Amino acid sequence: MTSHKIADVLTESLPYIQRFKGKTIVIKYGGNAMVDENLKSSFARDIVLMKSVGMNPIVVHGGGPQIGSTLERLGKNSEFVDGMRVTDSETMDVVEMVLGGLVNKEIVNLIHQHGGNSIGLTGKDGRLITAKKLKTEMEPTSEIIDLGHVGQVDQIDVSVINLLLQGDFIPVIAPIGVGKDGFSYNINADLVAGAIAESLNAEKLILLTNTAGLLDSNGELMTGMSSSTVKELIDNGTIHGGMLPKISCALSAVENGVKTSHIIDGRVSHAVLLEVFTDSGVGTLITTNG
Repeated sequence: MTSHKIADVLTESLPYIQRFKGKTIVIKYGGNAMVDENLKSSFARDIVLMKSVGMNPIVVHGGGPQIGSTLERLGKNSEFVDGMRVTDSETMDVVEMVLGGLVNKEIVNLIHQHGGNSIGLTGKDGRLITAKKLKTEMEPTSEIIDLGHVGQVDQIDVSVINLLLQGDFIPVIAPIGVGKDGFSYNINADLVAGAIAESLNAEKLILLTNTAGLLDSNGELMTGMSSSTVKELIDNGTIHGGMLPKISCALSAVENGVKTSHIIDGRVSHAVLLEVFTDSGVGTLITTNG
C-alpha cells in the first residue's frame, strides 16, 4: 500500500474509533477463525486494537471441533440431535477441560502475544451464567429428548465482567454455565454471546460464521437490514436451516437493547476490524426498525 492509501484507511476508521470509544462490543468467536493459524492471529490482533483505541471487547468462544477431536482420541463417540451434542457426565468433563482449559487459555495467550491484557473464565466463575437443562422435541413424534448436560441461559450476572472491564482486561468467556441443581451445562456460544450482550446493553453483537453473512435467494450478500425485513425473509423461507438459530440470536439482541448485530465471515482475515472500522464491512448488519 502507498502512504496515501494507508492514510485513507486510517481516516476512514477515525469516525468509528470516536463513535465506539468506551462502548462494549461482544464477539462470538468460532468456526474457521478458531482453527486456521493465520486467522487466529488476525482475530487476536483485532481484539487488541479495539481495546487499544478505547473500546471494550468481550470474547465468547465455541470449540465444537476441538471437543469432537478430543472425544475421538479418548475413544468416545459423539451423538448429535438437531445439531446439539448429547452430553453425558463423562462428555461434560471433556467439554469443561477443552473449552474452559485448552481453548480458552489459547485465546488468552494469543491476545497476550499481541500486547493485550486478557483474563479467561467460564460462566461458572462468579456464577456469571446460571443455566437450566435444555430438552428438545423430536419430529414428527414430538418425543422429548434429554440431551444430558446441554443447557440454555437462565440468567446472566455481569458483575464479574464489569469488574474485569474496570480493570482494563479483555474477558474471554467459555460458554459453560452452572444450574441451580449444581450441575455444569454446555451452552451454545451464540446464545451466550447474545445473552451477555443484552445484559450489558452492548453497542454491538458480532457473530463470526463460516459464511459471508445473510444471503438472498440469489446467493448475494445482504448488508444493512432491519429486524422487520429479516423476519419477512424468515417467513418466506429465504432464511432457513442452520442459519436460523444464529439469526434468532441476532434479532433477539437488537430487540433487547443491543444497538446492532453483525453476522460476519470469520474466514476473512481481520474480519472484526473490517466490520467495525470500515464503511463497507464484511457481513450483514441488523438493526431495529427505528
